[in-house]
Amino acid sequence: MNFSMIHHISINVADVQQATNFYVETLNFKQIARPDLGFDGAWLQIGEQQLHLLEVENHQAPAGQHFAFEVDDIGAYRDYLQAKGVEVSRSNEMTGICLQCFFKDPSGNLLELNQRL
Repeated sequence: MNFSMIHHISINVADVQQATNFYVETLNFKQIARPDLGFDGAWLQIGEQQLHLLEVENHQAPAGQHFAFEVDDIGAYRDYLQAKGVEVSRSNEMTGICLQCFFKDPSGNLLELNQRL
């Protein structure tokens, strides 16, 4: 068995419209069609992968759980997010591997910027 890529990641959010606005307007994802599944959600496209947002009442973001975006200039992406009003941690180096920094979506889900060294 050989997996070729991750098709989508599904995360829970407190408010699907607020989260969709963040991922589309701030992170430049594209909203795509989603069938009526009987509960609130949104499907978003980034490159070849998708992010599925599921609205969950009383959502609490899990501590530490995150996914990372690979970037080519972490400083420029960090500056961009801060200009959009997003609080971003300082960049730090995982010795010899990458630079990384973290931020959260409106539901408190942790996200990472990751630049390979």
